[in-house]
Amino acid sequence: MMSELVDQHLDARGLNCPLPLLKAKQALHALTPGQVLRVVATDAGSVRDFKAYTDQSDHELLEAFTEDDEYIYVIRRG
Repeated sequence: MMSELVDQHLDARGLNCPLPLLKAKQALHALTPGQVLRVVATDAGSVRDFKAYTDQSDHELLEAFTEDDEYIYVIRRG
C-alpha cells in the first residue's frame, strides 16, 4: 500500500454522489503536481465517478480498493 506516500487525506465518508468527487477535485486543486491525495468514501457510486474523472483528467489513479464498506482512492495530481 502507498499510504506512506500520501500528502493529504480527505474523509468523504457519509457524503453522497457527487460530493466525494467534488471535494476530491477541490483538494487536488490545492495540491502541487506530483502530490498524492487519499480519499475515503462510503458512496458506491464513487467507484464509477473517480475512475471516469481520472480517465478524463491529467491526474493518475494510483490505487482504488474497498475495505470494510469504504472505498479508498489514491490519486496523484497531474
